[in-house]
Amino acid sequence: MTEAPRSQFLSLHVIETLAAVLPVRDENGQPKSMVFGGVERHMITSQARRRAERVHARDRANAGVGALKGHSMGVRTREWALLAARELESTYGWEWDEAMTTTRAVIEASGLKFGDPAKKTVANLTKVLVFAPADAGVRIAAHLAEQAESLRPWREEYLAAQAKAAAKKPRKGAAKKAEPPAEEESGAEPGAESGTAKLPALPKTTRDAVLLALAPRDAVDIALYGRFLAEIADSPNVDGAVQTGHAFTVQEAEQIDDFYAAADDAKQDRKRNALSFLDAADDAGAGMTGYQSLISGTFYRHAVLDRTQLRTNLRVAGMSAEEAEETAIAAEQEFVNSFVEAFPEAKKNSTASTGSLPGLVLAFEGERPYNYAAAFQLAVDERPVSEGGEGPAGPAAVRRLLRHHAFVSKRRPDLLTARVLTYDPGIDDILRTSDLPASVTVVENAEGLTG
Repeated sequence: MTEAPRSQFLSLHVIETLAAVLPVRDENGQPKSMVFGGVERHMITSQARRRAERVHARDRANAGVGALKGHSMGVRTREWALLAARELESTYGWEWDEAMTTTRAVIEASGLKFGDPAKKTVANLTKVLVFAPADAGVRIAAHLAEQAESLRPWREEYLAAQAKAAAKKPRKGAAKKAEPPAEEESGAEPGAESGTAKLPALPKTTRDAVLLALAPRDAVDIALYGRFLAEIADSPNVDGAVQTGHAFTVQEAEQIDDFYAAADDAKQDRKRNALSFLDAADDAGAGMTGYQSLISGTFYRHAVLDRTQLRTNLRVAGMSAEEAEETAIAAEQEFVNSFVEAFPEAKKNSTASTGSLPGLVLAFEGERPYNYAAAFQLAVDERPVSEGGEGPAGPAAVRRLLRHHAFVSKRRPDLLTARVLTYDPGIDDILRTSDLPASVTVVENAEGLTG
């Protein structure tokens, strides 16, 4: 029996209920929110969701767990110069100062800018996060060690020219002298200073090696989530295969400002062992007090996997058609697993938020993405059903989502099959007693959602 061809897009939808958590917050430490359907809703941003899912899949793969075990994954960081320098120090025996100045100079001359050299905290960090394969630092270090003899004279010339250029820059507050326009330089390499002193160009073989190390290559999570690196024009960017929507509550926002008091252990010990009421009174009071904002609610969230884009990204990375197909199937399984299981880790210890499981996951294929946010444009009415309301938000949201999908499916011929998963026994009762369309299948685990 020939397996039916699968559609280009896999749409995922989740209903999940959270109590007293703060998965993401704004610059003031407050929960993020949005207005939808005329009422304020709590929101978990797509950026927070995507990072949680990406890191979840990466950590599982690196631990040899899940469908992507053994595959290359990426790291998004500003510390590539530090990582390469540590590799030069530990593996090739370089002195730290030489390793650090060399890697910084080489990566900077390749086109990436670094922080202020006068500030130790950022001097060796690139100004932007670079999403690259996890072994990029190792590859850069291996090349620098191999080309050490030829690169040392270049490095000294580069650092001397850089110091000369810095010395010519006017200090802050100093009057700027009028200077004749500098002659136009042609063929300057990325990272060269203009108008003061021209920095020596990085040898082409070394620049090519750095760009290859930082290129997406076969890192599966870069193929999934994409990357954009504007600083180096000839470094390839990747259009991601995953689309992620902001999660929002199906009902109006509910927030509490929780007052907390933290005890000082030493003070409490003295108070417990005090010999008089006066001594105990001296040690009265909390060690620290404050407020934290927490939210509760039932959330709807949505994501889409573009299977065609994923395979294209893997082929462009150098995989054969067979390798790309095998890797894409594994990546889809891990993406679905991360969508179901991963959760932003903000305040995870004080709220146990990462232990949450969805009330319902709906997965289906189509010839285009489908977002069901419109099902919750009107906030869920949480009055008991006997009083004309919809009842608790979780079950009410599940009923709305299933009803919305059934309605849309009758009008969109590309929506042929759907699969649902629940971790809630109350929702399971709804699935067993509801008149689900024949195209909807109840599955027992996340692996079943991919069909």
